[in-house]
Amino acid sequence: MAKAAGGHGEIPMIIVEKKLIPPEILKDSVLVHLAAAYYSVGKQLERKTQCSQTRGFILSTLRGGAARNQNQIATLLGFDRTVVHRAVKTMIQEGLLSERKAESGRALLVQLTAKGNKYREFLIKERRAAEEKLRKELTPEENATLLRLLKVVAEVKF
Repeated sequence: MAKAAGGHGEIPMIIVEKKLIPPEILKDSVLVHLAAAYYSVGKQLERKTQCSQTRGFILSTLRGGAARNQNQIATLLGFDRTVVHRAVKTMIQEGLLSERKAESGRALLVQLTAKGNKYREFLIKERRAAEEKLRKELTPEENATLLRLLKVVAEVKF
């Protein structure tokens, strides 16, 4: 995190994808801070695991042996069907997913392969390690407060 000039009581300047968010935008914006934190965490995990958030979310929809078609996955995640189709196609080529025809209709169902399950377990392990590192940075009270406040933010109706 970079600091904006101005002496004591400086407003931090947050770097998102090598671009600074100006301090006047950050000054009073809880939502910009929240978005910047989410983006930063996502990018760090993506670099560490070499797995995009899209791929991770797709893997999560297929946990527990679930078989879904690409439209179902896109709907569950709120993603564009084309984005899901491209990611699924690549994941099939990599052996993380398998594809089979549905018993009824023309839909093709995808599900995790053994390799895909192992990969998903690796991603969960890395996420848990990141969470543990964060917990060590926060006191138990700070952690509880953060979780409580995030719940409040998530429940606000705009």
